[in-house]
Amino acid sequence: MKYHQINSALFVKNRRKFTAEMKPNSVAVFNSNDIYPVSADSTLPFAQHRDIFYLSGVDQEESILLLFPDAPYENQKEILFLKETNDHIAVWEGEKLSKERAFQVSGIRTVYWLQDFHKILNEMMTYADTMYINTNEHYRATVETETREARFIKWWKERYPAHNVAKSNPILQRIRSVKESEEIDLIQKACDITEKGFRRLLSFVKPNVTEYEIEAELIHEFIRNRSKGFAYTPIIASGNNANVLHYIENNQQCKAGDLILLDVAAEYANYSSDMTRTIPVSGRYSERQKAVYNAVLKVKNEATKMLTPGTLWKQYHIEVGKIMTSELLGLGLIDKADVQNENPDWPAYKKYFMHGTSHHMGLDTHDYGLLHEPMKANMVFTVEPGIYIPAEGFGIRLEDNVVVQEKGEPFNLMRNIPIEIDEIESLMNE
Repeated sequence: MKYHQINSALFVKNRRKFTAEMKPNSVAVFNSNDIYPVSADSTLPFAQHRDIFYLSGVDQEESILLLFPDAPYENQKEILFLKETNDHIAVWEGEKLSKERAFQVSGIRTVYWLQDFHKILNEMMTYADTMYINTNEHYRATVETETREARFIKWWKERYPAHNVAKSNPILQRIRSVKESEEIDLIQKACDITEKGFRRLLSFVKPNVTEYEIEAELIHEFIRNRSKGFAYTPIIASGNNANVLHYIENNQQCKAGDLILLDVAAEYANYSSDMTRTIPVSGRYSERQKAVYNAVLKVKNEATKMLTPGTLWKQYHIEVGKIMTSELLGLGLIDKADVQNENPDWPAYKKYFMHGTSHHMGLDTHDYGLLHEPMKANMVFTVEPGIYIPAEGFGIRLEDNVVVQEKGEPFNLMRNIPIEIDEIESLMNE
């Protein structure tokens, strides 16, 4: 891994939080992700399942974590199962975790090789009444591939039909959404790397540069700062491309006078950042572009202030919609009749701002969090309003990552990334 080793104390705390919510006499199992094939002998780069990483720090394929807090023996309460390393693997793939190294990473002392899993699980099942299975219940998830976790669940239900079944996901949704200080530091590191990439672009962008050249500048800066790369597929959308919300082709030339919407960010140690900035190809915004930009910036700043403990996500978006409506009226994009006659299920402002303002973030860019529950301190959210005007050939979105504070305004993890018009123009014209 490119990142510095994370102190295992974080993963010890995370396991304690999870096991504290488990039912008496229950076992929980978490599987790593598969390495997914492309074709022939090609595979996609390995990306660890965030849940097993959150609970163990293990960032390796073919790994399993078993938690049994009420086990009859101390050495059965936390168990890691790993792919056994050997000299052949070391030569061809690089050395895998040894048992001692796995303890240093995770804080788990009981480590077995993977071939012992079924035998040991069978013993645990004779003691336990309930199994916690780990299903993906994220509100944005669409899963068409049978995962390693899904195959395990299918096998386990056939093998142990007499046991009770419980779900890990509701516990993880709550505990993963509230970050430990170490996690906030890791997200801050990802944001700091993103800042380096963005500043690099401000002196690079000029008329006729291509979107993919901008992408190349970013990946260069991210990797040289110990990131694995982009936290998500980058959006580098010049001109009218910005009005396609998930534009990822990044293959067009950036023309003089146009804006470039950059929804790009680095990961660090599997933790995400999520930034959007909109910059002028020629180094200067037109007066109309400035007016729309400042409207988006005002909505972002006002929305940020609302991210406080006790706020409900649904009501928050209603309030942000009111601010956006006011700004769109000021820009002449909608009028009072549009507002008076609007459909409550799709308000007038949605013509120009059709997505949500905030989502949880952390190990996943769209991270765990139960949207019907009030916000809590140390949750991390994006704030990302936008105004999209196809008829005028541009769209503007601005996005920062903020930490909800116990008291006062949220803490902006992207506070050092240029966002004001004057600063961006100054840096682009140095």
